[in-house]
Amino acid sequence: MKKVYGSAEEALDGLLFDGMFIAAGGFGLCGIPELLIAAIRDAGTKDLTIASNNAGVDDFGLGLLLQTRQVKKMLSSYVGENDTFMQQYLSGELELEFNPQGTLAERMRAGGCGIPVFYTKTGVGTVIAEGKEHKDFDGETYILERGIFADLSIVKAWKADETGNLVFRKTARNFNPPAAMCGKTCLVEVEEIVPTGSLDPDSIHLPGIYVNRLIQGEHEKRIEQRTVRAA
Repeated sequence: MKKVYGSAEEALDGLLFDGMFIAAGGFGLCGIPELLIAAIRDAGTKDLTIASNNAGVDDFGLGLLLQTRQVKKMLSSYVGENDTFMQQYLSGELELEFNPQGTLAERMRAGGCGIPVFYTKTGVGTVIAEGKEHKDFDGETYILERGIFADLSIVKAWKADETGNLVFRKTARNFNPPAAMCGKTCLVEVEEIVPTGSLDPDSIHLPGIYVNRLIQGEHEKRIEQRTVRAA
């Protein structure tokens, strides 16, 4: 089965529809599937629900989809670097479901493993727990969280072989693996595609069974907040 496509637009062909649920990898500005995000923006797909650790910044990452008002709801942990997000949320234009980082990662992983729900202590007694089922185990209270089952996963890896086996580099190995697992279809953009069999099996971070389509491209590498010492 062909997995390597020539562009983000080709890889997304036939997959996008209004109102869909997308799981996106990335952490801050690291490991963001920027080529696929730009192609979704250009396609004009709207009323999106997106699960991602953060919402990018105003002119990069998922911030591009917020600028064009294509996002209806975000499931996120941290949104503090995006003024567009803040304005849309405070005006009631954008719906937000806050998730602690570990809970969001586990919701994605659970969905990828076919686990519909799980209990966690994280968030008990806070706004996170409102409206969720509570249950006691061994004298401790837990809340019920649902696994994430997305229509589409979009992720960024460093290297892949032609069958979709993935290697992530440093901090980019963050939300990308669980995000890749929980989508009905998984699209991956990488910096390099190598021949099948050339990757050390012990170095593969995510097996190709989770990956449906691949693209290779150039990526912008930003520093989210640069801090330097005075001369």
